[in-house]
Amino acid sequence: MREFVYEAQPMRVVLRPGASVTAVPGEVERLRLRRVLVISGPRGAETARAVADALGDACAGVHAEARMHVPAETADRAVEVVRAAGADGCVAVGGGSAIGLGKAIALRTGLPLIAVPSTYSGSEMTPVWGLTEHGAKRTGRDPSVLPRSVVYDPELTLSLPVDLSVTSGVNALAHAAEALYAPDASPPVSLMAEEGVRVMAGALPALTAAPRDLDARGRALYGAWLCGAALGATTMGLHHKLCHVLGGTFGLPHAETHTVVLPYALAYNAPAAPEAMAALGRALDTSDVPGAVRDLAGGTGVPRSLAALGLAEADVAVAARLAAEQAYPNPRKVTAEGVLAVLEAAYAGGRPRTDF
Repeated sequence: MREFVYEAQPMRVVLRPGASVTAVPGEVERLRLRRVLVISGPRGAETARAVADALGDACAGVHAEARMHVPAETADRAVEVVRAAGADGCVAVGGGSAIGLGKAIALRTGLPLIAVPSTYSGSEMTPVWGLTEHGAKRTGRDPSVLPRSVVYDPELTLSLPVDLSVTSGVNALAHAAEALYAPDASPPVSLMAEEGVRVMAGALPALTAAPRDLDARGRALYGAWLCGAALGATTMGLHHKLCHVLGGTFGLPHAETHTVVLPYALAYNAPAAPEAMAALGRALDTSDVPGAVRDLAGGTGVPRSLAALGLAEADVAVAARLAAEQAYPNPRKVTAEGVLAVLEAAYAGGRPRTDF
């Protein structure tokens, strides 16, 4: 018998076409909220206003100032806006930046959050928050930031470009992969993670071939839900630590960084996580998990190396040092030399090696 602890997340999930405008008012009413602020990034402002219009008198306004990696000053400003509006809750509409800002507001105010994701990363399913301050990204876990409701609308993602669709989907795969070898993994989490990888790996090629395929878009959202929920119940390892350093300190784009780094982090951890790699191999139908993950972005124009993302070669060693300075759980011992080897491989962007 395998002993484990599993804690279910107290959340309601709605997935259906058109839900961003048809379901959000009902979720606001179900939570007995009377005045909610709609949060988004500048690019998602139009969609956010459509959600605001659907809310009618229950909407306290739209705050379209979310930024990547949630700078502390952006969170400070959003909290001021929430309080000035007299809001009793927030609706975050958009990708990780908007949902991250919504979580920061929830962390500081205790107000309930409804998430309406427009990408496939799955961060809306986790109690993980992140803030960037003084060139470093801090993360933590707090149940107060977990959205009370998540509304998935495949129609909302139809306009998401293929390259962003793929990178956010691989970001979700990273959540599932690290959940599979986390120290607090459990059978229910492993089932969700493996199925999430299988669903997402099938949906991404389908929506790449037919970007207006609503069914493929819906399956990608379902995969994001499963992958995010798996990480929400477990602990992050080396891969996420590397991406937080690269994003928070060097300003690299979040999903794209996950897409570049994941194959090399998996190759590094593979010798110490045979069960997790077997599960990923089943989900991806491959004996070469790192290579298969890298191939998911093939032919989409997605950057394939840290160099292509704009990281300076001199910063590779700096990032490795920062990532290795703090202890965190990982199936394979994290050493300065090992982290440097992973980042050097990701910087070059070639086929993942098996001899880290």
